[in-house]
Amino acid sequence: MDAHGTGSDARHGPADEPRAPQDGAGSRAAPPGADASSDVIPPSYERLSTLPPPQPPPNPGAEPRAGVAALTLRYQIGAALALAIVAVTVCVHLGMTFLHVAPANAVTKQHGRAIDAWIYPEFEQNWKLFAPNPLQQNIAVQVRAQVLHANGTVRTTGWYDLSAEDGRAIDGNLLPSHTQQNELRRAWDFFGATHGADNRPVGLRGALSESYLRRIVVMRLDRDGAAGTDGSIERVQVRSRTTNVRPPKWSQEQVSDQPVYRELPWWSVTPADLPGGDR
Repeated sequence: MDAHGTGSDARHGPADEPRAPQDGAGSRAAPPGADASSDVIPPSYERLSTLPPPQPPPNPGAEPRAGVAALTLRYQIGAALALAIVAVTVCVHLGMTFLHVAPANAVTKQHGRAIDAWIYPEFEQNWKLFAPNPLQQNIAVQVRAQVLHANGTVRTTGWYDLSAEDGRAIDGNLLPSHTQQNELRRAWDFFGATHGADNRPVGLRGALSESYLRRIVVMRLDRDGAAGTDGSIERVQVRSRTTNVRPPKWSQEQVSDQPVYRELPWWSVTPADLPGGDR
């Protein structure tokens, strides 16, 4: 009998040798410990090879940048320059204010004009270093007028409280004008410094202070319509009403609460005193 049988269990030569599994549903992946010479790559390895490389974990101690540090270099330089300008301006202002309120010295004598140009009028100080003397009185400037009407009659108006008008304009105003704050007050201070207790001028600037105050009150009366529709202001009279500021409750100081008046003589109004008049 031939070595190769003819039955169902017979071997048919080389064609019956075991063959490598083909790709398909019946294929099995080689285990990770398979021979390195194998060309079969497990599908799980193929999927892992397409993933991005792992990122290092964030530093737990690092914090996100905030404020100026979060800006770019260009904006950081701009912010630094702005802060430097503000710091220099503040230092200059503090220095000028100190020299203004300090006693007379070599610096103020040599650079007095520059200091005054910086301080006046917006940063004026009403006290001096080492000798503060804050105001303890409220001074109101009031005016009344004699009005000549077209029919020839003369009428005397009531007192207009010009300081109260300025106070109402300033109250609640975040940016009050220099005129509302200082024009009338400085004019009255100018008049008081150049006149004696008898209201007579002292020195060459007395007449100038009179005309300055007169023109201000005439302008205010015209603004308030004191002359009416058919009248003209012929004369004006100015007075001040001074009241003491009440001391605090814990103080034993006793002051009078009665107002003190200072009335000036009647002044005739000239065409130069009228708004838009010749100077």
